[in-house]
Amino acid sequence: RSAAIHARNSLTEEERTLKSAEICRIISELPEYRSSTNIMIYKWTRGEVKLDELEEGGAFYDARKVFLYPLCIDTGKMLAIRPGTDEDAWAPGAFGIKEPVKEKGQVAAPEEIDLIICPLSGFDDNLNRLGMGGGYYDRFLPMCRNAIKTGVAFDVQQLLKVPAGPFDIKMDMIITESGIK
Repeated sequence: RSAAIHARNSLTEEERTLKSAEICRIISELPEYRSSTNIMIYKWTRGEVKLDELEEGGAFYDARKVFLYPLCIDTGKMLAIRPGTDEDAWAPGAFGIKEPVKEKGQVAAPEEIDLIICPLSGFDDNLNRLGMGGGYYDRFLPMCRNAIKTGVAFDVQQLLKVPAGPFDIKMDMIITESGIK
């Protein structure tokens, strides 16, 4: 995990921005993205893939797209929230990540989600993901029976092998700046 995060953090801000834009372009052209209505994305932090272009362009060009965001609650539990439109609909979460305020938005049932785009600390050729170690996505993803699980990361975050246990959830696809894995 630390090697993948170090590699990610070694990218310059300009490199991260350009590579993130390419990842967003690839996602926006996916048939799975185009056919999805309820899409769970995240607010990036600490060198993660920036989804700003996807976020800003998606709902603008397709009014039926609904973006949902993770809200970490309790230990290891997560909800998908459609945020409100008020300025106070967002607040810093427990990890300093911008999160939707539950009372200002709507909770989406996991089975309503069509596509999940989640950040990765690292990944391998077998579509195993390495998160930040809290297990939030690993507990949430199994409940999303109808969702296509998509990880996003930079090429430099690829590892030879990610140690995967019985509770680790594989991605259906992983997207980097060089394409779909």
